[in-house]
Amino acid sequence: MDTPILLATGNSDKQNAFRSLLEGLPLHPATPAELGITASIQEDGDTHEAIAVEKAVEWSKAGSMLAIASDGGLVVPTLGPAWQSRHTRRFAGPDVDDAQRVDRLLELMEPHTGVARTASWVEALAVAYKGRPVASWELLGATGEISKARQPGPVPEFWAFTVWDFPQYGKTYNQLTPQELESLNDHWARLGQLVRRFFQSIFVPPLD
Repeated sequence: MDTPILLATGNSDKQNAFRSLLEGLPLHPATPAELGITASIQEDGDTHEAIAVEKAVEWSKAGSMLAIASDGGLVVPTLGPAWQSRHTRRFAGPDVDDAQRVDRLLELMEPHTGVARTASWVEALAVAYKGRPVASWELLGATGEISKARQPGPVPEFWAFTVWDFPQYGKTYNQLTPQELESLNDHWARLGQLVRRFFQSIFVPPLD
């Protein structure tokens, strides 16, 4: 029987990303909504990995089961201490929508040109079981640059990907094909390799 694992997020896009990481493994993914559980997460760790571990631990406690969680953010070196990747979603304040976040980032980047617009993405992933962390990783993604304008139309929840541009393809991150992502040594693909190796070679399914 497959081991149940909680996809520790309410974000449907991230849930799908987790499912892709776990595809083919002897695990049965479930969402918090399907199980009717909630968790309180402070997200005050000093690194993305620490925050991902906190999420996995708290959700695994709430579900009394295995849980997988992640945390990531945009790295923009030219902004220095004015920009913390851990605060990518919160940098513009608590009461703004994703379109306003995009506009605020573009305002911050307006004075910068050329290589000063360089940006990358850091993503951390963690697995916990009943309140105990069992594995975690943090990787820096490909290098692109911040666009000079945002895409027309609604802004998705992963708003930062709509202004993280890859000029060699003439696309933003959210427009890249799987083949293009692979050519960039994408962080998510590399994390998938680590997750699969862990569950295939290291992880021992709980007996209880």
